[in-house]
Amino acid sequence: MHPVTAEVTERIVERSRETRADYMTRIEAARSSGTGRAKLSCANWAHAFAAESDADKATMRNPTAPNVAIVSAYNDMLSAHQPLERFPAIIKQAAREVGATAQYAGGVPAMCDGVTQGRPGMELSLFSRDVIAMATAVALTHDAFDAALMLGVCDKIVPGLTMGALAFGHLPVIFVPAGPMTSGISNAQKARVRALYAQGQATREELLQSEMASYHGPGTCTFYGTANSNQMMMEMTGLHLPGSAFVHPNTPLRDALVAAAPKRAVEIRDGTNAYTPMAQVVDAKSLVNALAGLLATGGSTNHTLHLIAMGRAAGIQITWEDFDELSRVTPLIARVYPNGSEDVNAFHAAGGMAFVVRQLLDAGLAHDDVMTIAGPGLRRYQTEPFLDGGNLVWREGRTTSLNPDILRPVDDPFQAEGGLRLLNGPLGRAVMKTSAVKPEHLVIEAPAVVFEDQDELQAAYHRGELNRDFVAVVRFQGPRANGMPELHNLTPALGVLLDKGFKVALVTDGRMSGASGKVPAAIHVTPEAADGGALAYVRNGDVIRLDAQKGTLEIKAPPAKLMARARIFGPRSDHGYGRDLFGLMRRAAGPADAGACSLFEAAQI
Repeated sequence: MHPVTAEVTERIVERSRETRADYMTRIEAARSSGTGRAKLSCANWAHAFAAESDADKATMRNPTAPNVAIVSAYNDMLSAHQPLERFPAIIKQAAREVGATAQYAGGVPAMCDGVTQGRPGMELSLFSRDVIAMATAVALTHDAFDAALMLGVCDKIVPGLTMGALAFGHLPVIFVPAGPMTSGISNAQKARVRALYAQGQATREELLQSEMASYHGPGTCTFYGTANSNQMMMEMTGLHLPGSAFVHPNTPLRDALVAAAPKRAVEIRDGTNAYTPMAQVVDAKSLVNALAGLLATGGSTNHTLHLIAMGRAAGIQITWEDFDELSRVTPLIARVYPNGSEDVNAFHAAGGMAFVVRQLLDAGLAHDDVMTIAGPGLRRYQTEPFLDGGNLVWREGRTTSLNPDILRPVDDPFQAEGGLRLLNGPLGRAVMKTSAVKPEHLVIEAPAVVFEDQDELQAAYHRGELNRDFVAVVRFQGPRANGMPELHNLTPALGVLLDKGFKVALVTDGRMSGASGKVPAAIHVTPEAADGGALAYVRNGDVIRLDAQKGTLEIKAPPAKLMARARIFGPRSDHGYGRDLFGLMRRAAGPADAGACSLFEAAQI
């Protein structure tokens, strides 16, 4: 193992000793109480399968026949989740083939950040993760299952499903993805039209036509944002079948992988020699593997929140310092849009996850001595699935990249360090995605222009007031203020100003989309402005210095003088668009560097 990877892992283990022991005690208690149906009375169990077919009823009367839960985030508004509509039927038939049954135990909500971007609904986005976790627990709390399958792909859905399933960590749990849509127009062409529209040089009809040519069919959006970072992490954590992340939906190979999931879940249930509970798969080493994969591929900054929350659900305490230290020794070996010009389909074709896993293991940057749903050892994930005469089999993945503009080995990386950097200073703590930022933009010093929300910045841009060097401070966007929305809609305007040669950066206690790239942005600033953080005291004209090379976020004012100013209390709307229902979660939310956790994790740890 690389000494820093080993040291960070050991520190996480030691930091988590008490919370992990408490979690494992609860999981063992759940296991020792017996399988779900053994605990159910005849009336309880009859309720559970009253609506099943006669054939499935006959199987379910057998006290040893396994029953697999399906928890799905299906809806047909999300292109990534629309293919999930077909999965339950495939899963149920596959379960029957091995003498088991499968039941749709429950659905969880799944909102699309692409639809809500820049809209009030985006304020509910992050907290939907915790709602998904609780909905997952509601589905599994029927306690009638021997294993579970999680059907979900997008931004908050996979973290929420993970957190909810970990509350039932005595069960084997397999995540079943849908895969990316086929490639549309190039990402460069899409970004060009967005920039033209931001400058008033393209019509709304031209913009819509461009967007429709990019987002055009079933499957995950093909840029490397949070959704596709999720799929990478599920492979690195060992919760997917190997190589299943980036296979297109509605293809024979995807259907074969879906059918293989319940069969594998039955094989690793309690009572077999291969018993593999989720709690055994998700531990400190597997989460370090997920973190290494995130850094090596330039994944989404949203996972500086989600990985922390997912870890806490398993009793594992990860910090931003862990991200930062691992980033300094984990080279960037992938360039996928917005960190490069090509999409995840090109990444997959160049060697994909099998190549990434092999490189990280060979360099000692990931742990092989982990348990996965496919069996012991992460080396199993350097293979890739294919069909041989209609049969699903795995073969060794690429040992060399087929496209060095997309994938490179560890000894010839795009950057010597990973894609994230922790920033500290008088303004607080923040994270910055560096993998897509040009070297000349890693250090920005300029006067602050302060905005209370993203609409104010957009208005100032369209009035022509921002054609100069400046640091945009967009505050009162943290979890307690308004739910910590993504501010991705600011990217086109700020990107245009960068391209004009101005020194421009963003500092905010909000989030940016996993699709955000070239604009230098110190995000997730904590303490947030609504909690009295330093951002609440910043004024127009204050000189701010963002230095990703040194890891600092500074203001040219003595801290005592800064905090002696009158504190600004920003706007805080609790009404409309469902905000009324999320007030409790907003008030209970922890800081960004603790995962912006609200109810679920507070009850767990």
